[in-house]
Amino acid sequence: MVKPKPRKMGHLVLHVRDIRKSFEFYTEVVGLTLSDWIEDKLVFLRCGSDHHDLALVQIPPDAGNREDIYSVNRPGLEHFAYELGSLDEIEEAARHIQSKGVKIERGIGKHGPGENLFLVFKDPDNNNVEFYADMVQVTDDSPYDPSVWKDDVTAFDQWKFEKFLVDPPKGWGEN
Repeated sequence: MVKPKPRKMGHLVLHVRDIRKSFEFYTEVVGLTLSDWIEDKLVFLRCGSDHHDLALVQIPPDAGNREDIYSVNRPGLEHFAYELGSLDEIEEAARHIQSKGVKIERGIGKHGPGENLFLVFKDPDNNNVEFYADMVQVTDDSPYDPSVWKDDVTAFDQWKFEKFLVDPPKGWGEN
């Protein structure tokens, strides 16, 4: 089984409870490459030519809220995304993720706005990580006119959950 090979992501830093476990997750499951460590306190990882696009900071063992994990419907990180090259790569990544015992949250699907393919899964600290591909590109040669999407299933998944690997999220109905 082939590990995913993400192409890009913006810079992001996460506080983590177990830096070694998170390091293993991001190198062995997601497919990132190590750049540097600062002792066992901080690790810099990359998927492209930038020195790092993800840094992990060890939460001190005596931190009062160390065991708190992300929950939905509150301000803060919902997910961050790594670009893959195609639907085939996302499908291969899904098989790899499942072989590592990692929980898939949603997808494989195709969003309405942006028209990108998506697969969302959980990291060891319950953050949502997304692999995506085929996002609309807006350039001088390929302009884009904004629109307002109806809040229905096709805005979330144009394929209407046909390729989903888990139960569809609640509240989207059968539109």
